[in-house]
Amino acid sequence: MTSIERKFFAYLDELNIITILLPLSYHQGLSSSFYITKGFENSSLPLIKKSKIENYVKYICKLPFDFCFGQQYWVIDEHKGKTDLQIGAVIRTEGFDQKFYYSGSDLGVTYGAEGVCFKLWAPTAVQVKLKLRPPDSSYSEIIKLKRVDQGIWSIVLNRELDCWQYSFLVLVNQEWHEAVDPYVKAVTANGKLGVIVNLEQTREPRAELPQMETPVDAVIYETHIRDFTIHPNSGVTNKGLYLGACEIETRGQDGGATGLSYLKELGITHLQLMPFHDFAGVNELNQLQEYNWGYNPLHFNTPEGSYSTDPSNPYARILELKKLIKQIHQAGLKVIMDVVYNHVYIREESSFEKVVPGYYFRHNEMGLPSNGTGVGNDIASERKMVRKFIVDSVRFWMEEYHIDGFRFDLMGILDIETMKEVRTVCEHLLKDVIIIGEGWDLNTPLPIEQKAIIANQAKLPGVAQFNDVFRDCIKGNTFNLLDKGYAMGNEHDLEAACESIAGSIGFKTNGHGLFNEPDQSVNYVECHDNHTMWDKLLACFPNAEDPFRRSRHRLATGIVLLSQGIPFLHSGQEFFRTKHGDGNSYRSPDSVNQLDWDRKIEFKDNVEYIKGIIQLRKTFACFRMRTAKEIRNCMTQLPADSPILGLFYQYNGDELILVINPSEQSYTFSLPNGEWSVLVNAQYAGVIPNGSSSREQIILEPVSLNVLMKK
Repeated sequence: MTSIERKFFAYLDELNIITILLPLSYHQGLSSSFYITKGFENSSLPLIKKSKIENYVKYICKLPFDFCFGQQYWVIDEHKGKTDLQIGAVIRTEGFDQKFYYSGSDLGVTYGAEGVCFKLWAPTAVQVKLKLRPPDSSYSEIIKLKRVDQGIWSIVLNRELDCWQYSFLVLVNQEWHEAVDPYVKAVTANGKLGVIVNLEQTREPRAELPQMETPVDAVIYETHIRDFTIHPNSGVTNKGLYLGACEIETRGQDGGATGLSYLKELGITHLQLMPFHDFAGVNELNQLQEYNWGYNPLHFNTPEGSYSTDPSNPYARILELKKLIKQIHQAGLKVIMDVVYNHVYIREESSFEKVVPGYYFRHNEMGLPSNGTGVGNDIASERKMVRKFIVDSVRFWMEEYHIDGFRFDLMGILDIETMKEVRTVCEHLLKDVIIIGEGWDLNTPLPIEQKAIIANQAKLPGVAQFNDVFRDCIKGNTFNLLDKGYAMGNEHDLEAACESIAGSIGFKTNGHGLFNEPDQSVNYVECHDNHTMWDKLLACFPNAEDPFRRSRHRLATGIVLLSQGIPFLHSGQEFFRTKHGDGNSYRSPDSVNQLDWDRKIEFKDNVEYIKGIIQLRKTFACFRMRTAKEIRNCMTQLPADSPILGLFYQYNGDELILVINPSEQSYTFSLPNGEWSVLVNAQYAGVIPNGSSSREQIILEPVSLNVLMKK
């Protein structure tokens, strides 16, 4: 609540600059002098500049002494009018960042030998209080925190507080706000309050998995925890939950594997889970009434409760998520966490805004919150304590939950320096960590040279980016449903397809490519966003027969898996996943979003085909070369008439050919000297030749992917 009625306004906009706004309705906006007071001390404010803006007269004044944050000041005009000095744009200055940067690793709640320590970074607050409530009680206890260096407020309580609920009461600009701890690690149902937990009780050792030598050895498979098991025939008991996703030996209607056991059979290496940090959009106490992908972040260091068997038990979601990750590791797979550090659900209601108003978000030249994300706010990652929060959070998930990699949603909102620090911390904790992100150039007020976007990939070695050029040239433009790419039969995309298959490293342009190295390119034609491949095919070929569509789909997915770079599959892509034409299913019902395990049975031939392609990639290193130099030295484009694309590989003693025919007619293709065995054609894919071999030439079936190995 505001404690005074303000006749005019005064803001600290720099460490030594005060901006005063007098409404024209107040003494015509005129005052010849201003004073600042703290307690019983008054000081004159020298005037630097005066101007009129809209319905105010604006006065820029110089502060004659060092401002002391954490204390309340008042500004008085010549008419004896009085207003509180509010914290203004000073929080977005470099001086503020330097003054209040805190390097400690103990923000939030820490269990220690001396008791439970509470620390909150709130440099602009005049008072901070801790509100405590015992479990299963309405009684609240209020305790004042002490301000220490770098804007930290702290207290240590030497008593048993396990499962107690807590929040912070913060006084800034004469207004009290109740906020959940930004670093909170456990919460009540729907994230209303923080909960004190002793994570030591939940810890297990990290699983020892074979180290991946290079990111291009990965095969990433994206899924949503609820989608993964919610289907009636998933064979899973705890459908839609952490515990359901970690069930093993589950079976579908045909007795074949589903769930985690199926993924192990498929041959993928990394399971990418859509956001499972605490998010808005689903009432955790009535989980099945609503659906959400999870891109509405509430609490970045707390697991989402709607995937838990008991959202009201703060330990349940922690233990169940840890069990899921452990089970994935025991299946020989690694976990990539989809993180959403680019925005919050509702800025005004976020802990960030309540604790340090205006600091954590970018503002445009008008002083209004920017909106490059399209959801109303952009995280200001370039500020020191925002960057620290992101890096601390990533470290927490790796250390506490044994995460193996991260997918950064709308990474282009973030700055390069933040992503470099993320990379450094992650590599220190896990040598073969994978970091990927969406490097789209979004309209946020950050200089373009600082943005973590594809155009700046040279400044981000070791950070892979979703390759939208690959996506659009292989399947067709994502945002034009009827646009067709190379795998859809568009021969105009032949050269672009060749470049994309070669890792987008400038294969034919002397290194002037989208990326410097293949491990920076995440190759995909389908993900949770937009229409599935199958739904796009239905739109592009409305009069075609399903076998024709399936051949196009198989071709596009095969190209993803045999291209240089990091292959990325959307869950169910291998059995023609459909969302029934829904191109933005972020809150559509389970009937739209569920992974339909019956389609795995219906299209088992395609599942086996994709399984064979994955095995082929893992067996023959020529499809996952590590450097751009290797690609240029060991890969050659073979002569062929459009729309045929032929590529010849000589690598590690193997000689292979990849030939693509995206047309609806057969072609005769000339082979290099030697006898060539077929590993892949329109019907078969595997590491063992299918029995046939050819010399001199081969007949390419319509819409086919072909791989041959020299005997």
